[in-house]
Amino acid sequence: MKKFAIIGAGLAGLACADELIASGHSVRLFDKARGPGGRMSTRRTDSASGQVSFDHGAQYFTARDPSFQSLIETWSDAGIVARWPAAGADAWVGVPTMNAPVKQLAGRHDVTWSAHIEALLKGEDGWHLKFREGALIEPFDHIILAIPAEQAADLLAPTGSEFAAIAAKTVSAPCWTLMLAYDEPLNTGKIILRDDGVIGWAARNSDKPGRMGRESWVVQAAPQWSIDHVENDQDAVAKILEDRLAELLGITLPAPLVRSAHRWRYARSGRTEFSALYSEEMQLGVCGDWLLGPRVECAWLSGTSLGKMIPT
Repeated sequence: MKKFAIIGAGLAGLACADELIASGHSVRLFDKARGPGGRMSTRRTDSASGQVSFDHGAQYFTARDPSFQSLIETWSDAGIVARWPAAGADAWVGVPTMNAPVKQLAGRHDVTWSAHIEALLKGEDGWHLKFREGALIEPFDHIILAIPAEQAADLLAPTGSEFAAIAAKTVSAPCWTLMLAYDEPLNTGKIILRDDGVIGWAARNSDKPGRMGRESWVVQAAPQWSIDHVENDQDAVAKILEDRLAELLGITLPAPLVRSAHRWRYARSGRTEFSALYSEEMQLGVCGDWLLGPRVECAWLSGTSLGKMIPT
């Protein structure tokens, strides 16, 4: 049995952990977030009328690979995912929030949240993790990185791994996301808007199956617009996206209970020729959707692929 540390407890890292534990290894996961979600994050916000939740990362997911399709059926039987026909016949969402499947996966693993890893140190006794606060974690036999390409490149560069160059040239694109909540349903029959020059996607989040509470909308800026305005002021971005949503819906929007913009700096991943990366010599692996493509399924496939690459 080998001891593994996985940095990143999103879908890729958790999928890899599943494979490693099934092979009899010991696994600990570390993630800088406060809780499970990754690209399938859900934000809960207090308002004057109670708490409102927003799926402010991935809006839905699909399944093409038979293995992932089988997993989704298992999730469906457990009641943690459901189809969302408004987004397409093959669209699925987590229930009651998008991060529900990730929460279930994380619940069966040893995950340390709010863990900010500053460096990877290789010694004679194995790999050590250096935290931002300066503390070092016990040695591990293997290190797995399941984080965005840019973050992986920063951690890998000092190790001398050739994987650093692969990560460094795989660029992610940003995405501005606006979250809006209202006391009453908006006077519109529209549920989803797509492919405007400013807004790439807007959806009535509260229309998704299993959602409770107030009217909520999630607005994602178009890819090029997000790139062009990535360093803009958060409040200014919120105003522009809100005004454009009103124009596209053809209504005057009431004062919202919640108006909050979030910048995903590494939202839309790139892709490479690899499904995952592994060096037996360095006892180092890398997985994530940025290796295969910007889809939820790609994260799971990459993590699963890496887990299968590693000798038992």
